[in-house]
Amino acid sequence: MALFHVRMDVNIPSDLDPQVRADTLAREKAYSQDLQRSGKWRELWRIVGQYSNISIFDVESGDELHELLQGLPLFPFMDIEVMALTRHPSRVD
Repeated sequence: MALFHVRMDVNIPSDLDPQVRADTLAREKAYSQDLQRSGKWRELWRIVGQYSNISIFDVESGDELHELLQGLPLFPFMDIEVMALTRHPSRVD
């Protein structure tokens, strides 16, 4: 498995149809919660004062992460930054 730190900044257009917005947000919530339940989306943290989050994904590869991120209903409205993580040699377990 590979761990990835992912920052997602959401920029939904203000002129998006309200019904499309509500539907997209409902699908986003369901999709993200399914990924959390599966263990692939390990952590989800809101960034205070922003429409952004920091997440930790635990997936097989960068390709799998890319596929999961592209599946997000809000993907077209996101700026995403990904950092691959590896264990620090000074970490105490």
